[in-house]
Amino acid sequence: MREWWQWSPLQESERLSFAIIGVGRFGIAVCRELLNSGAEVLAVDRSERAIDELRQLEPSVEARVVDCTEEEALREAGVLDMDTVVVAISEPIEASITATLIVKDGDGSQVKQVIARATSDLHEKMLKRVGADRVIFPSRMQGERLGLELVRPNLMERLALDKTHCIDEIKVPEPFVGRSLRDLNLRKNFRVTVLAAGPQQNLVVNPPASHVLEEGHLLVVMGVVDDLQLLPKT
Repeated sequence: MREWWQWSPLQESERLSFAIIGVGRFGIAVCRELLNSGAEVLAVDRSERAIDELRQLEPSVEARVVDCTEEEALREAGVLDMDTVVVAISEPIEASITATLIVKDGDGSQVKQVIARATSDLHEKMLKRVGADRVIFPSRMQGERLGLELVRPNLMERLALDKTHCIDEIKVPEPFVGRSLRDLNLRKNFRVTVLAAGPQQNLVVNPPASHVLEEGHLLVVMGVVDDLQLLPKT
């Protein structure tokens, strides 16, 4: 019988699948974060060279050469069967908008969320008009951040201390609600240290073991990245 604390990134991410359209620097950053979390990822690009370079960097990724402006090509590749699609291309703008429209409203599309990359305010407005659920502006850092958010919806902020250790600010996960820090014993069960907890505007630093976590409150924890990723995601 599984205990309440026995959780892993793979178990959580098995429920969701992701497609990345466009594997430039931004798209690769998103792919890497998703793959590191054990998510199912499909990467597509119209450039064979770009796909070959991605396969060299991430041999485990499922990557295909696809014309993202062709609805049937995206359907055959499996893009329209994914839960979330990230349209990581930005130019030409027509291709970005067309791909967003197809994955959002294509015949038989199962896509629940479309996140598109924009290069200008006008581009952002056009993407939203054709159905993008969220529009972001490009940078490698945002690509990494987006990948984290997709597999850890309750992650608010992350501060990297070095290559292996981080401080994460997260919304209190549902399995933790109503439990005291003593009951959870996060240091023993997850090997993370609690730095603060409580409502966003009134965090209690170094909270006592008797502190009970509440829905909607925040939890600030420190530890090794791999251990932090084992915390519940919702």
